[in-house]
Amino acid sequence: MNISAISPALFLATFGGLLVLSVMFSRASVRTGIPLTLVFLGIGLLAGSEGIGRINFEDYGLAFRLGSVALAFILFDGGLNTRWSHVRHVLAPAGALATVGVITTGAIVAVGAHLLGLNWSEACLIGAIVSSTDAAAVFSVLRASGVHLKKKVGLTLELESGINDPLAVILTTLVIQIIVDREHVSALQEVVSVLREVVIGGVAGVGIGIGARRMLVRYPLRPSGLYPALTVGIACLAYAVPTVMHGSGFLGVYVAGIALGEGALPYRNSMVRVHDALAWVSQIGMFLVLGLLASPSRLVSAAPIGLAVALLLGVFARPVAVALCLVPFRYRAREVAYVGWVGLRGAVPIVLATLPVLYLVPGAEHVFDVVFFIVLINAAMQGTSVPWVTRKLKAESAEPPPPPAVLEIEGQQTFTTLIHSYSIDEALSVAGLPLSEIPVPADSAAMLLVRGRALIAPRGDTVLTPGDHVYLLVAPDDTAFVQLLFGQPEGE
Repeated sequence: MNISAISPALFLATFGGLLVLSVMFSRASVRTGIPLTLVFLGIGLLAGSEGIGRINFEDYGLAFRLGSVALAFILFDGGLNTRWSHVRHVLAPAGALATVGVITTGAIVAVGAHLLGLNWSEACLIGAIVSSTDAAAVFSVLRASGVHLKKKVGLTLELESGINDPLAVILTTLVIQIIVDREHVSALQEVVSVLREVVIGGVAGVGIGIGARRMLVRYPLRPSGLYPALTVGIACLAYAVPTVMHGSGFLGVYVAGIALGEGALPYRNSMVRVHDALAWVSQIGMFLVLGLLASPSRLVSAAPIGLAVALLLGVFARPVAVALCLVPFRYRAREVAYVGWVGLRGAVPIVLATLPVLYLVPGAEHVFDVVFFIVLINAAMQGTSVPWVTRKLKAESAEPPPPPAVLEIEGQQTFTTLIHSYSIDEALSVAGLPLSEIPVPADSAAMLLVRGRALIAPRGDTVLTPGDHVYLLVAPDDTAFVQLLFGQPEGE
């Protein structure tokens, strides 16, 4: 079946069926520890021309365009969930990983791939393509596995994966230019080009994000469903505008998400949920399309070199690059080892691997197959080991898990009085006391108590026990005093 020739109804049926299968199989992924990357790619392979689905899809150009759009929505969602007030403390180490780390990883992989038998063109292409970690893979593995990392480690990984894709794109494009038209490539011009892309992408992203935030607050919309529709348009602009200006659209859309999400927004939680769902649909669709594009018979022939390069990348290149970047910032040895191991690759390298095919680079299809196999091995080897490695290297946060119930109040206007949830730890002075004996300020009040699977209406004789989650309505002037009693709000 040729996917480009089928009717809209059959296309929607095919996509809908694959989407439902992917989501349902994700339940098994959570139980078995198999990364979602493998699940989605595996379903795509099974549905492809050599699988049981017999869907013939060989359009590398369409795959690249769809992958770029999907990645833009994934990065925007990642930015919305990344608070600048938190990540600014790890900006320098994450920036080092996203620049020096990417270049070092790519160089080591290129040299190693050449020593393993690939010519320099193919080796440099593979090194550039797999040099960066993948935001979609990192976000999905950390969230789906239920792992709660220590803030410093978790923020470093998330920020690095969000900002390192642009350099991988630039490196890949540069290597292709050198292969295709070496005589017209200038080292100075390429350095200027890299700086231009980063500056344009960053400045445009910040400007669009801040402007969008002010617009959302200043101009109320009705109905409320228009807010996520507007932010989807903002995400498209944040990617497209820097790209048209010869900047990095991927950096622009991620930074725009951070800038937009940093301030108070109307219907914020609803918008975040919509973008989270859109990011998941984008991620599943991207992996399915790339799975359809791959050929299992070609992957078998690429397996020996792909396995060798994947081991080189995961066991040596990435850890060495991370150590060079993080040791100067006084990260502990365990933290360096953890960040070095959890350098997940996903759809981004496969999307980038379509570029040599589009530019008709000799051996491009072999490069695509090797990169695809590297991603499979990386997901199987490192992705499945994330929970175990987290425990062994003691990278898991000691903070309690989030409450099983969420209490939210949203409106068109932003509120000064907020609802915060607090976890009751046995070390807190309020643990074991009834609410009537806790000096909660008059303008603040307990609204809901979550105890296990029970929702309890707080009363004066309600005793707070360790393990409870209590929701408090907190007035701005009472914030500091309430934190003295209950500690930091959950999720902050």
